[in-house]
Amino acid sequence: MTDLATKSGAEDAQSDDAALIDDAAITDAETGEVDDSADVDETELDDSADVDEAELVDSADVDEAELGDSADLDEADAEVDDAEVDEADAEVDDAEADEAAAEVEADADPVDETETETETEPVTTEPADDATRVLDAVDTTEVVPAPDAPTEVVSPVTPADDDAIDADAPVGGGPDSPVYAWAPNEPAPKKSRKALWIGLAAGVAVIALAVASVTLIAPGTSIAGVPVGLLPTAAATDAVNQRLADTTIVLTGEGGDAEVTGADLGASVDASGLVADAFAANPLWNVTAWFPASVDAPVRIDHETASSVLRAAAPELYSDPVDATLAFDATSVSYVTTPAEPGTGIDVDALRATLQDAFKAGETRVEFDAVSAPVQASTPTYVADATADRLNGILTTAGFYVGSERTVPVAREVAASWLTVTPGERGTFDISVDSAAIEEVVATLPAAVNRDVVNAKVITDSGGGVLTELAVGVPGRELGDTVGIADEYAAQLAAGNAKYELPVTETEFATTALERRIEVDLSAQTTYLFENDQVIASYAISSGLPGTPTQTGSFRIFAHVSMQDMGELCYNPEAQNSYCTENVPWVTYFNGDQGFHGTYWHNNFGNRMSHGCVNMPIDVAKFVYDWAPTGTEVNVYA
Repeated sequence: MTDLATKSGAEDAQSDDAALIDDAAITDAETGEVDDSADVDETELDDSADVDEAELVDSADVDEAELGDSADLDEADAEVDDAEVDEADAEVDDAEADEAAAEVEADADPVDETETETETEPVTTEPADDATRVLDAVDTTEVVPAPDAPTEVVSPVTPADDDAIDADAPVGGGPDSPVYAWAPNEPAPKKSRKALWIGLAAGVAVIALAVASVTLIAPGTSIAGVPVGLLPTAAATDAVNQRLADTTIVLTGEGGDAEVTGADLGASVDASGLVADAFAANPLWNVTAWFPASVDAPVRIDHETASSVLRAAAPELYSDPVDATLAFDATSVSYVTTPAEPGTGIDVDALRATLQDAFKAGETRVEFDAVSAPVQASTPTYVADATADRLNGILTTAGFYVGSERTVPVAREVAASWLTVTPGERGTFDISVDSAAIEEVVATLPAAVNRDVVNAKVITDSGGGVLTELAVGVPGRELGDTVGIADEYAAQLAAGNAKYELPVTETEFATTALERRIEVDLSAQTTYLFENDQVIASYAISSGLPGTPTQTGSFRIFAHVSMQDMGELCYNPEAQNSYCTENVPWVTYFNGDQGFHGTYWHNNFGNRMSHGCVNMPIDVAKFVYDWAPTGTEVNVYA
């Protein structure tokens, strides 16, 4: 018998008709029984073929999942039995299979029931190589021909003979009949992702270019000769700083060819600021800002660091300067200074200029003629003088204040005893203060500060204008808590402020106003003194005689003379019709040469007796002189 099986290594079974049709007899693939009909009609053969085809398709579908990754047939296919046909035979379509079945039906003799049997058994094949997997347990159907049935071999169909297949060629089932198997499917071509990868790469490149255009500095940009184009700001800053740090200065001449670098000298530039300005003015995206002029970078040097390094490199060029000093002189009770004396060494400013030029020119190595030059002291004279002025100002103003009043002054020598002056950093002076010594003075403050209120008293005219103060008003005050004053004052003195404002509570004074005026009644030959519209005193007087009358009207006192000679004759002996009265006391003028005064040459008060003045007893004239200040109103009436 001839077995029908799938070719070893097949991946996908074709769904074409796969049943081999025997010329003599057909065995039912499903029941295993021989058809009793001697004549197998075309319908039955078609059914048988369809059953076998379904079985083969089912088997092929089962193994398709197992063989889906196989793509190429190995050369081992050539070793398959001659009974198996090439894969191309499987491409015979359903129409050709049906035609072959029809030919078998036409030529077939009656089928002997006893000679036809149906047998189904699994067919296995050995794998040709590692790339080929075998379809297992594929059921096949044997078609056994009758002993006397004629058989013919149907030649395998190759791809070249597809158009030459004879539709009338018989389909045999004898022992020499060829065996057919399904050809494997062509492997599905892999999808190409080249375009995807190219697109991704291009996108990344565009993004990178966009990012670079807003983060990088324009090409051709340089700072002090250091190229920073196409660099981010951080890298550009590092490049500028590194160039300066690496710049080497060779000390020639007396320097003995010693070498120092910018880093050794403490050299620095504002690299971050310069780079930020360069990026702002010349970003990569702005093509109009490409290749700008180089930007200068001012170089700074730490003088203290540079001097230390240079002294170590060329010690023979150095001699130490002498610092200015400061001390308290008890004789003058002031601080005095001693001037500084310069030393010698390498001129750091000239060295900085050389480094600046080299950095600007892009040179990383430059020579400097190191010669001895004057070197100023760490503490110059002007610093000592300025500190002395500040300290002497402290001595002059030291004290405890209430407002602007220096209520409790501190003597200069006492204040100086509180202070200690020592050299400070970078040529300055530090001032420290003894707060414990200040505390001794703070303990005396309450007695010196506290006082009672004193009310004011003033004299005014009738309009309220102040003519004079009889008593000056003084506010009362009481010192507050003194805890911590010593420490606070010590801190102020160390900072240069010697005026300590005391915590004081003040009580305002009251003011008493006395309105004063004078009236002269010529008819009554009496003078009245008014205070706050009340007559406080009245005196008999002697006014001017009819030939030299006292003038009436309203006047104001304008002058006070304690004693003088009266009369023209006193000053001009040749004067006619004149008089001279010497040593007239307590004269208070209110109208030209007329005024109140004391009279010692008569006692006839209440009667007209004078040359126009108002005569009064001496004690009364003295009282008016003191009682009526300048500006007091005088009203004379008849």
